[in-house]
Amino acid sequence: MAQTLNLTITADVLTPAELSADEARCWQAAQAATDHAYAPYSHFHVGAALLLDDGSITWNTNQENAAYPSGLCAERTVLFGLNGQPGRTVKLMAVAARPQNGEFVAVTSCGACRQVMAESESRQAESIPLLLPGPNGTIWRFHSLADLLPFQFMSDVLPARG
Repeated sequence: MAQTLNLTITADVLTPAELSADEARCWQAAQAATDHAYAPYSHFHVGAALLLDDGSITWNTNQENAAYPSGLCAERTVLFGLNGQPGRTVKLMAVAARPQNGEFVAVTSCGACRQVMAESESRQAESIPLLLPGPNGTIWRFHSLADLLPFQFMSDVLPARG
């Protein structure tokens, strides 16, 4: 007989004033990064920022390309860029999005980004909290990137290499 599996995802719903100082810095960096997005086709600007273990913040943006689907989302550009800095630990991630000439909107990361985010978190073996824009100017704080992808495809299912 079939059984039902219920999943619960918990996120804190905050106002910008309720963010900690580090969260506010990372959130503002993600928002500012949207000014540098290369989005001549979708006109949808996304910025992603990472707060690193030394207190520094790195950011990147979505990068589109006329040869679809050669572009990359902001979440992947910032996480892949971190690969050039081995040994760094991500303490927080923030993502912000807006139309080219518009206000910030509520949005979540696409499936491909969720997979990369989950594996990045797994690689560092430490949860990475995530800030996403919610409706009406709120900010959703997830306690782990894995919260967005409860059924992850991870390397432990791949055959062992000899």
